[in-house]
Amino acid sequence: MGDDASMADDTDNSDDYEDPFDERLNRSPGTLPVSDLVGDEVQRVPSSATLREICASLAERGVGIVGVGEPGAPLAGVVSERDIVAALAEGANPDTTTAQDIEVEHVYYVDPSTTLEEVAAEMLSKWTRHLFVGEPDDLLGVVSARDVLGAYASGADLD
Repeated sequence: MGDDASMADDTDNSDDYEDPFDERLNRSPGTLPVSDLVGDEVQRVPSSATLREICASLAERGVGIVGVGEPGAPLAGVVSERDIVAALAEGANPDTTTAQDIEVEHVYYVDPSTTLEEVAAEMLSKWTRHLFVGEPDDLLGVVSARDVLGAYASGADLD
């Protein structure tokens, strides 16, 4: 058994230890890849889905946007909660108006390695609240402005 000083040197390595799983906690949220935020697969509806059915899908899944198209195929377009509100404000019938009638055909994609800072800039430049992560035929998911804001807020130094 050694003296107290040598035991302390052998056992007190807490300042030298770096947990590889804590690496992300030491990084600015803006440097994280967007793939870190993507979880669930992209929710889809068929082009024939009515506004009422789309609303039920959005509410059930707690999301603000759905892709239009069949699983495994590139998206034909997207429908967001704002698209539905605009259609209803213009007099659309929720039981006969379909996703195909109101979908936005231009879908914005980002690479999974895109940083959150780049994602935020892309959202601002495109005036969009959602970006799809991956390629049209190989989607990882969708990231929302709320996701990005949450990542920044949780990584903020509030001291």
